[in-house]
Amino acid sequence: MSSESPRTGAERSGIPRTIWALGFVSLFMDLSSEMVHSLLPVFMVTTLGASALTVGVIEGVAESTAMLIKVFSGAISDFMGRRKGLLLLGYGVAALSKPLFPLAHSVEVVFTARFLDRIGKGIRGAPRDALVADVSPPSIRGACFGLRQSMDTVGAVLGPAMAIVLMIWLADIQLVLWFAVIPAIVAVALIVVGVKEPTPVSRERTFRSPIHWRVLPGFSRGYWWVVVIGGVFTLARFSEAFLVLRAQQTGLSVAWVPLVMVVMAIFYALSAYPAGWLSDRISRTKLLCMGMGLLILADLVLAGSGSIITMMLGVALWGLHMGFSQGILATLVADTAPMDLKGTAFGIFNLVSGVCMLIASVLAGAIWQGMGSVNTFLAGALLAATALFLLIAVERSRGRAS
Repeated sequence: MSSESPRTGAERSGIPRTIWALGFVSLFMDLSSEMVHSLLPVFMVTTLGASALTVGVIEGVAESTAMLIKVFSGAISDFMGRRKGLLLLGYGVAALSKPLFPLAHSVEVVFTARFLDRIGKGIRGAPRDALVADVSPPSIRGACFGLRQSMDTVGAVLGPAMAIVLMIWLADIQLVLWFAVIPAIVAVALIVVGVKEPTPVSRERTFRSPIHWRVLPGFSRGYWWVVVIGGVFTLARFSEAFLVLRAQQTGLSVAWVPLVMVVMAIFYALSAYPAGWLSDRISRTKLLCMGMGLLILADLVLAGSGSIITMMLGVALWGLHMGFSQGILATLVADTAPMDLKGTAFGIFNLVSGVCMLIASVLAGAIWQGMGSVNTFLAGALLAATALFLLIAVERSRGRAS
C-alpha cells in the first residue's frame, strides 16, 4: 500500500483527452447534483417536516446504494471490456431523476428521487474510475485521478453558488431545483461526443459473479488493507447534509445555507489536484494520514463552533480532508489492483465503503436527534482517529517486515 515509488527521471506525458472529457462530465453533473444537495436537507426539515434521523436514513441509504451498485457495474465493465455504455446509462438515470426533486411534496418522493439519482451514480462510478485507470499513464496516474476529482469539485462549487443566486432572486426552493435539470442534460451529451475509450485487449471473457470467491485470491494483501482502512475511514465520513443542518443551526438563513457546500467544495477543488500531483512524488499513505488528521480537526471545530465564522472554518477543513483523501484512496486502489480486475477492485472497495456509509449516516442522524449535534461531530472525530491509528500501525508493520 505504500507509495514510495521510483518515478523520478520517468518521462511524464500529458493528461489524455479522455480524462479531460470525464472531468467536464463530472463538473456538469456535480453542478446539477450539488444545486439539489445544498438545499435538500433544509427543504426536507423545514418544508416537509423530516427529522434529523430521517435525513440520515435517506442520505445513508442513497449514498450506500450508489457504492453497492458499483460492485456490479465494475465487474460488468471488466466482463464487457467496455466502460462508456455504463457511463452513459449511469449519468442518464441521474439526469432523469432530477425533475422529481422540484415535483416532490412528500419525504417519500424525495427518497425515491435521491435513490434513483444514486443508482445512476452507482452504475457509472466504478467503470469511470476504471476508465481513468485504463487511459492514465502510470507515471501521472495520481495527477489524472486528482484532475478529474478537482473538476468534479469545481461543479460542486458552482452548483451551490448558483443555488444561492437563484434563492436570492426567486426565494422558492422548488423553483430553484428545476434549474438543476439543465447541467445534467449537458453532462450526458458530453459523454456521447467527448469520451473515448481504448480498444479492449482481446481475451476470453467469462461472465461471473462480481465478488466470486475464485477472484479474491487475485487481489494482493496491500489491496485488502486499502479496503479495510477505507471502510473505517468512511465510518467517520457521514453525509455532508449534516454540515448544512449545522449551518442552519448556527444561524445561517435558508438562502445562504448553500454557502456551506460552496466553501467545502472550493477547498476540496483547490486541494484535490495538488494532492494527486504530490502523491506521484511522495508517499500516498502519508498524504492520506494528513487527510484523516484534517477530518479530525474539522469535526472538533464543528463540534465547538458557536458562530458562523468558526462553523465555516470547520467546513473548509472538511473540504481539505476530502481533497487529501478521496482521489488518493482511488489511486491506491488502482495501484494495488490486478490489471484485468480494476473495475471489480473499485466495486469491492465501494461495496465495503457503501455499507460503512449507511452505518455512518444513520448513526449520525440518531446521535444528532438523541444527543445533539455536538456529540455527532465528536463521534466522527473519534472514528477518524481510529482510522488514522490503524493506517499508521499498518505502515509501521509493513516497514518492519521489509
